[in-house]
Amino acid sequence: MSKAVVWDPGRVSKRNRLEAIMKLIRIEHTLFSLPFAYAGAVLAYPRGLGLWEAIWIGLAVLGLRSAAMSFNNIADLDIDRLNPRTAKRPLVTEAVRLRDAWLVVVVGSLLYYLSAAMLNIYALILSPLLWILAMTYPYAKRVHWLPHLHLGLVLGFVVFGGAVAVYGSHAKSLMDVLTHIPWIYVVAVTLWVAGFDAYYAIMDEDFDRKMGLGSLAARFGAGGALLASRIIHGITALLLLISIPVYGLGPIGALGVIMGIALLLYQHYILYRDGLQAIPRAFNTNLLLGIVIGLGVFLDKLIYLYAH
Repeated sequence: MSKAVVWDPGRVSKRNRLEAIMKLIRIEHTLFSLPFAYAGAVLAYPRGLGLWEAIWIGLAVLGLRSAAMSFNNIADLDIDRLNPRTAKRPLVTEAVRLRDAWLVVVVGSLLYYLSAAMLNIYALILSPLLWILAMTYPYAKRVHWLPHLHLGLVLGFVVFGGAVAVYGSHAKSLMDVLTHIPWIYVVAVTLWVAGFDAYYAIMDEDFDRKMGLGSLAARFGAGGALLASRIIHGITALLLLISIPVYGLGPIGALGVIMGIALLLYQHYILYRDGLQAIPRAFNTNLLLGIVIGLGVFLDKLIYLYAH
């Protein structure tokens, strides 16, 4: 099996402050997370997503993702300084100052909690759960060898948050809210992210072993991580197919699911064909996959609502 490339999507190539901050918070992650929040909203309560709710959901995702990504860089600064692959990240190169990164954490967190408060009481009550989940992710690899699942839950609970943001305004109790969460979709998104993070971590296999950090690759090797990723994504595909009849998805939603599964197959095909050198290409297909599935579900429910 060929050696993985040394590639880091979070590196900065020049000392442009705006570019460095965008790399720090990985703004593209926010953009591809949003469709899942809106998909969760319309799956939970299609008739309830108004303009202001949509705006506050967007701001909540922006705030939480920015705060979490910035804190992830802060928490991992000691590790990133030692890892050759991550030696060009904004805090390591000092393209972003540590105090500015902390400012992003504070402002992003405040924006997140304000947005939750503006949505409904249940969104506010449950908001610390998502915040803690996102903020504790950097420490997962220091504790166990399945940080991929922790990362998956961070994005899976974006679906959860979108559902609470809308249905919470109409719920009679907290249990009522929880029973209207599209849990199949939450689990599918969680496993999808865990699956691609499992093979992404192969690039740090040797470093993680040396530092005593946990990952599937560090525990079972590159071959084991790839096999686990295929199994996890196989379960993801099954859950996505099940979600079509369970949530009554129409042609647009079903097409989005099928296209998403096709992209899953494609990334594993190029990993099989080209080996570990294909990790960057396989990983980047997930940006499109997330938009295709999340936006497909959202548009499907929205069109159905206005058609009826």
